[in-house]
Amino acid sequence: MTSASFAIVVARFYEELAERLVAGAKRAFDEAGVAAVQTFDVPGAFELPLAASYAARSGSFAGVACLGAVIRGETDHYDYVCAETARGVMRVMLDTGVPCSFGVLTCATFEQALARSGGEVRDQGLSAAEAVLRMAELRARLASG
Repeated sequence: MTSASFAIVVARFYEELAERLVAGAKRAFDEAGVAAVQTFDVPGAFELPLAASYAARSGSFAGVACLGAVIRGETDHYDYVCAETARGVMRVMLDTGVPCSFGVLTCATFEQALARSGGEVRDQGLSAAEAVLRMAELRARLASG
């Protein structure tokens, strides 16, 4: 069991997908023996980088798993939200040194998102938590010499 705390920031625009992603992330943290995980909700994917920044800069978390879904519509909005969310999460990670994972589904259809949120294709919430755990371990190992 690790004494490190982790954060999950989750976009709630697609509530069913959000719940599935959080469940997968929590399963990964549980399996890793993480005792403390806090979940913070935001309205949509575009707000994830700011919430991740708040969590990372708080000094309370060894890593932040960023979860959500963006589903392609009929306009270019999808492209902007996906690109800026990814760029924002990466910026938080590089600016703070706190590992942040990008567990945001970017799919053409809701069915594709279901398949990637614990369905038959993969569990992106679980994968995002595993990634942030690995990066937090690497950070801690390098910091300890």
